[in-house]
Amino acid sequence: MSAKLLDGKAVAARVRAEVAQRAAQFAARHGRRPGLAVVQVGEDPASSVYVRNKRRSSLEAGIESFAHDLPANASEPEILAVVHALNRDDRVDGILVQLPLPKGVNADRVMDAVDPLKDVDGFHPVNTGLLAQKRPRLRPCTPFGVIRLAQEYGIALTGLRATVVGASNIVGRPMALELLLARATVTVCHTGTRDLRAEVERAEVLVAAVGKAGFIPGEWVRPGAAVFDVGINRAPAGNLVGDVEFESAAARAGWITPVPGGLGPMTIAMLLSNAVDAANFRAAAKSSA
Repeated sequence: MSAKLLDGKAVAARVRAEVAQRAAQFAARHGRRPGLAVVQVGEDPASSVYVRNKRRSSLEAGIESFAHDLPANASEPEILAVVHALNRDDRVDGILVQLPLPKGVNADRVMDAVDPLKDVDGFHPVNTGLLAQKRPRLRPCTPFGVIRLAQEYGIALTGLRATVVGASNIVGRPMALELLLARATVTVCHTGTRDLRAEVERAEVLVAAVGKAGFIPGEWVRPGAAVFDVGINRAPAGNLVGDVEFESAAARAGWITPVPGGLGPMTIAMLLSNAVDAANFRAAAKSSA
């Protein structure tokens, strides 16, 4: 392997140490810890693991964790009622609604109901719009994690040709906006892209976010490219793999994230960072009111 591994675990640990320090400063100034509410509907096994990790990580970082676990048959009005109550709760600075929500629940309606100042996922149209207008406030956690990881390893994104494979609202689209903010030249590939291989081969920075194991062959990776693999997929053997064929890509790339241990830890770390940012934004808004 010639590529340098982008160690998300190590960088995430540094981010979380920073978060703990900032959370302690907030608590000293305001007499309470920043508060993060996590709403889970049902007991999807993968979601339950994520939620447990987020709650544990919050407490370790000095952030108060508020658990709101609803049954799988909770109605949309019941879920919205919880979100509205959390919007009004002054102890809660950040609200995270764990996806996916049960069938029959309009996830967009639920996510849009979150107060934009408490939207620690960075998914609310207000926060997406601010990012698009080069005025980032609360930023989507995984794309923000990619940017922080690049910064930590000295990968200067300005002027580089960046290709994002996948155009979801959660990763692909905000990732393109983050890369534009970093002044890269950005291409977004999706189901309408005619020649995916050609687009990937040109990329000096590649972000893969399609959710399909080994979707991008390693031989497509440009020599020396920085590869950020957002995919976390369960392989037939039971192990976790990314969207990029790791071994063959690592033989060509300059930098590459492992799966697991790359962007997964970074996503949770940036979520915690957003929670403290939200607490400070809300405090500043109150003092200026």
